[in-house]
Amino acid sequence: MVGGRFHLDFLDSKCSYASHSHFVIFGLIIVYYTTPSSPVQASSPVKCRSLNISSKYQHCEIHPDGVHDLDCFGENKRHGVKVCVWKPGTRSSEKTYTLIVQQQMRKTYCRANHNITEFSKTITLYETVNVVVEVLENSESTNCTKAVFKGSPKTMLRCGPPYTVSFSRHSGGLVVNVSWPQEDIKAIKYYSVSYKALGSLTWSKTVQSQNATICTVDNLNSSLVYTVQIQCVTSDKCPQCAVSEAYTVPSELTTQPVIVNLEETDIIGRKGCRLLSLTWKFPATELHDGYYVTVGKASGEAPRERITTTQPEIRLILSYSAYHLNISAVNNASISPAVSRAIPQRGDMPRMGAGMLNVTVHSNTSLTIYWKDDLIKNYVCYSAEWTKGGHKATHMSFYQNKNNYKTVSSLPEPLEPHKRYSITLHTRPDKDTCNMKHVNNSESTYGTTQFYFTQGSPISAPANISSENVTLNSVALQWSSIPEEDIRGFLLGYVIYYNEYHHGKSSTERNFTVDPMLNSCELGNLKSGTAHEVQISGFTRAGAGVRSTASLFKTNDQDVSNLSGLITIFAVLAAVLIFGSPIMKRAKVILWPSIPNPGKSDAMQRIEKPCELDLLKSIDTLRVEEWDTISLRLVEKEDDATPASTSPSELLLLHASEDEGDSPEMSPDWIQRDTEDAAGDVPPDSTGETFPDIRRTDTQSSPFAFSSAYTTLDMFQRGMPANTSVTQATESKPEDTDLTVGKSGLDYIRQFSTSPITDGNMATIL
Repeated sequence: MVGGRFHLDFLDSKCSYASHSHFVIFGLIIVYYTTPSSPVQASSPVKCRSLNISSKYQHCEIHPDGVHDLDCFGENKRHGVKVCVWKPGTRSSEKTYTLIVQQQMRKTYCRANHNITEFSKTITLYETVNVVVEVLENSESTNCTKAVFKGSPKTMLRCGPPYTVSFSRHSGGLVVNVSWPQEDIKAIKYYSVSYKALGSLTWSKTVQSQNATICTVDNLNSSLVYTVQIQCVTSDKCPQCAVSEAYTVPSELTTQPVIVNLEETDIIGRKGCRLLSLTWKFPATELHDGYYVTVGKASGEAPRERITTTQPEIRLILSYSAYHLNISAVNNASISPAVSRAIPQRGDMPRMGAGMLNVTVHSNTSLTIYWKDDLIKNYVCYSAEWTKGGHKATHMSFYQNKNNYKTVSSLPEPLEPHKRYSITLHTRPDKDTCNMKHVNNSESTYGTTQFYFTQGSPISAPANISSENVTLNSVALQWSSIPEEDIRGFLLGYVIYYNEYHHGKSSTERNFTVDPMLNSCELGNLKSGTAHEVQISGFTRAGAGVRSTASLFKTNDQDVSNLSGLITIFAVLAAVLIFGSPIMKRAKVILWPSIPNPGKSDAMQRIEKPCELDLLKSIDTLRVEEWDTISLRLVEKEDDATPASTSPSELLLLHASEDEGDSPEMSPDWIQRDTEDAAGDVPPDSTGETFPDIRRTDTQSSPFAFSSAYTTLDMFQRGMPANTSVTQATESKPEDTDLTVGKSGLDYIRQFSTSPITDGNMATIL
């Protein structure tokens, strides 16, 4: 007895009421006649009488706007203890509640809980006696309302709701996974799932689970969002099942992410690692919460690390090994189909020079790996991966802190002969365990090399042998490489076999070798006009392999070579004849421009007009001091030395004084006369030249060349009138003609000239 309360938890429903009736009666008598030692506290259960309590609150009635939905239930782990819950009314804002519990036995069991401000209350009952529970709202006011619950404590046992719930949508189905409270695990055998499309007013269907944890719902619309409620199936151990809250299940993710960019870069300051930058995109119309990025080694070594990210990008630090990478979009109900990407083993590994990593094979199940650097100063954990072409790699991690080598005595799979293996060594920074804890930023690649268990000779030969650039004594050969799987060892080079071929008979065979990296060579010192037979084979440490099919070619004949040379010469000549003339003409125009014909110039055309000729006739009236038709002397007075060549003006005057009717016999007298008169007629500072046997010649066909590239108009104006006047004078006075052209005549002619004549340059005919 504590504060007028008597705890009845010790009473079990399985106990016999008759066997313990005297204890119960005795206890009830004590409770009934005991007065509380202290005032009643709020929400504390107190003893009451059924008749008195009913008359006291008889003004309280059941009303729709008052307190309602009173429910009482218990849990499996607490026998005799129940929980009553209710919903408040709407009549007043300030509410207090009174909870009355009555059980009818030989004497009524009545307990009252006053001044309750919450909407639930824990009570204690007899498990074998029915109970009536009333909750009164604002019991002291005239607007008092009440709610009533009646039931058996045995049937008030309730299971659920679920402790945790998870959903998974795939291919139009929904998988519900439920966990129950610990006290209900043994009592619950099945549960049901009710679902409806989001926003729908009615539940579509209820599906029962296969067991207590998993329930599968089929034939759903993948694009719809659903509302789901879960409730266990009632049983003897679970007379009541609480309904769970309404869960919202998002739509199913049915599309893959799309990889936008995958970039691989070296990390400055770190050898054997690479930075992998990956970005992708996902359709925005589908609801997703984030992404799963799963990465693992292609060799299958654990673990396969799953990284969760909310952004469509990620950066990974990986070794040079091969990896598999998957990306999926996720929400709380589904995972989209994954986009996969294979990250190949890096081929251009640094630090893989000669001697960095070597392998010695002892048997098909044993080998030793050697590394050059003293790595044990920094690393004790290593991983080796070896594979043959086109197969999955085999891996092994090991611990080594003393030597720079590791002998593996029992390989997971025996090594095969004549197969090329590639082995890679990785270093790992963790020292507590040599197994990878995670994939990202977990190891660095030291180096890689290749090895054979046993080598063999090639079983196939180079193919596609061709001959090009055939000459008199040489030919260029080309061929394709031997497939790697047919080499069966490390290729050391190619052997070229060749000989002369005469009507099915071959001469002595010769051969030479070339580097294995070459696929062509030049075969020289051959006999011209002769057929040759060629075969090629590869060779390894085990010897030469299969020869190729014989290939025939013939060197050029000497006559054919000469004919080719003649054809080439004729072709060159033809090209020169066809294209040379235009080219030469063009070059002449550019390099040597043509000299204009003075006879066709505009000045000459104007001189030949009648009006100008009339003016020029006045030249005939020039007063000549002496006329001598026997001889002609040209005197030129110069301030400086006399030029070696005769000027064009003098030649034109000579042309003017020439007569077609003169006899050849006149020349000696002219020359003699000229000699005799030279001392008296020529001034001391002048020089004279005698021109014997001068014939009249057309100006355009004159054999004399002008000293300049162009003939001035003054020369022609000085020449043409003189030619006309002198000719006329000679014809009219053949005997007594002596023509002197002085300064006065030149001044007159200068009026028709475009170039001035100085006083120092004067032509005189004596």
